[in-house]
Amino acid sequence: MKVVRPGTRVWVTGSAGVIGRELLTLLSARGADVLSIDRVALDAPRPGVRHLTLDLGAGDLDEVRAFAPEVVLHLAAAFERSRETPEFWGHGWNDNVLASHRVIEATAALPSVSTFVFASSYLLYDPSLYLFATPRSAPVLLQEEMPLAPRNLCGAAKWYAERELDFVREHLSPNLRTVLPRIYRVYGRGSRDVVSRWVRAALRGEPIEVWNGASRFDYVYAGDVAAGILCLADTEAAQGSVNLATGRAHSVDEMLATIASRLPVPADTVKRVRVDEPFEASAADVGRLRALTGWSPQTTLEQGIDELIAYERAQGAPR
Repeated sequence: MKVVRPGTRVWVTGSAGVIGRELLTLLSARGADVLSIDRVALDAPRPGVRHLTLDLGAGDLDEVRAFAPEVVLHLAAAFERSRETPEFWGHGWNDNVLASHRVIEATAALPSVSTFVFASSYLLYDPSLYLFATPRSAPVLLQEEMPLAPRNLCGAAKWYAERELDFVREHLSPNLRTVLPRIYRVYGRGSRDVVSRWVRAALRGEPIEVWNGASRFDYVYAGDVAAGILCLADTEAAQGSVNLATGRAHSVDEMLATIASRLPVPADTVKRVRVDEPFEASAADVGRLRALTGWSPQTTLEQGIDELIAYERAQGAPR
C-alpha cells in the first residue's frame, strides 16, 4: 500500500523550484493534502495544495505544527556552480544549513510525521573518486557506500543534514523513516540549469559558453526526480541513502550536440572557455533504487531536451 494516499498530509519545502513544481503536480493528482512552503510564490495554484511564501531560515513554522504533516518532503536548497563564489556563503548558510536544521527540528517535535525524505546530493561523495586531470571516456559509477568528502559548501550542508536526521532517529524519533535520495545533475522546465539555459540561448540565437566540454555528468530530468522522490516515500522498505539519477552519463559536448540536432546552434555562437579545473566523469549506481522500488527514471536526455524546447516555445520563445 502506498504511504501517500488521498488525504495524506504532506509538507513540501522548496516547492516553487524545478523539482518542487513537478512534485506538487504529482501529489495534487494523487489527492494528497499538501502544505507547500517556498520563499517565492508558486507558478500556478494546484488542487489540494496550500502555499506559504516563507523563508525557512527565519520564518514562523507555527502553521506547519498546526498542519501536523504525516510525510515531509524537504527539497529547499540553494545552489551555485561547483566552485562557489564568496557571495554564496551567506545564502548557503541560510538556505541550506539553517533552513534544513529548522525543518528537521520542527519534524522531530511532531509525532504525526512517519516519513521524511530529504533531497540530498551526489556532491557528498569524495571528489577524488570522479574528478580527473584529463578527460575520461566512461564515468565512475558512484555507490552509496563509497567514501564521503563533501565537494563544496552545498555538499557539506547536505552531509550535515543527513547526519542530523541520523541523530533524530537515534535519540528523538526512533520510528521516523528517513530516506536520503542523493540527486545528480537535474534539468527541467523553467530552470536555471545549464541544459535549460542552452536551450533558451539556442532558441534566441544567443551565445553559449562551454566549460570543460569533455566532462561527463548524469543528467536527470526534474519530472523523474519528483517521481523518484514520491516512489521512495511510498516504499516502506526505503531507508537511508539512495542514489537518484539515470545511471548513464553524457559529456557536456554530447548534450550540446543533442540540442544542436534540434535547434540552430551556429559555430560562431559557441564560446569555449578555458578553465583550470579537473574533468568530471560521474554517474549514479542505481542498483539500490531499482532493488527498493522496482523503478528507474524513464526520460532520456533526448526526450528531456524535446520537453524543454516545447516548454520554452509555449512560453513565447522564438521558433
